[in-house]
Amino acid sequence: MLTLLYYLICLVVVLVLYVASFIALIVCYPFDKKRVVVHTISRWITNVIFGISPLMKREVVGIENIDPKERYVITLNHNSMVDIICLYKIPLVFKWVSKREVYRIPVVGRLLLMHGDIVINRASAKEAMQLVHDKGKEWLAKGASISIFPEGTRSKDGEIHNFKAGAFILAKDAGVPILPIVLDGTTTLTKHGLVNFRNKITIRVLPPIPAKEVEERPIKEIMAEVHDSMVATLAEIRANKK
Repeated sequence: MLTLLYYLICLVVVLVLYVASFIALIVCYPFDKKRVVVHTISRWITNVIFGISPLMKREVVGIENIDPKERYVITLNHNSMVDIICLYKIPLVFKWVSKREVYRIPVVGRLLLMHGDIVINRASAKEAMQLVHDKGKEWLAKGASISIFPEGTRSKDGEIHNFKAGAFILAKDAGVPILPIVLDGTTTLTKHGLVNFRNKITIRVLPPIPAKEVEERPIKEIMAEVHDSMVATLAEIRANKK
């Protein structure tokens, strides 16, 4: 019963704020090139989703590593769809890189498109990489960050697997820092359709790799460093939960 009520409240809030997002996009478009207003409305949506239960938590650790005025290529581990909504807790305006199938989800897909997120077709790797590079540089030039799952797909076992180079090439070519973020607890928000009202998600923000380092060091070296630091951080988070 509580789960049903939770879903109904979320549905109403999403529908109302979906309409608000559409209006905001039209009204603010001439002077809000970064789409800050639409992003802010999505942050309100996620605040409701995670705020209905006072025991449901999104804890951000390492927020001091974020400069709200900076733009980054954000790299995250990927375990579930909840990864996308939980990130709105951080104080940055960002655009997601996501497979086109996500954008077919009713309402949610339309919201992501209103954000200006980058839609890729994973069936054509070369075309997808070029799109991420070109659209990513456009948004970074406007002051928005780009959020990418460097594994390229969702992890089936909860561990962090090999990275693809796209995020790191984009950061190097755009001359921006890389901000690694590790997520844990996004797979336990629901189980068999029932909501875990005591769920806790950890969002651990690691120190960014400065733009100068990204520019000067080999991509493979940066990629390996970020991968290893994220793997070690995830292990640390889980060890502290035991």
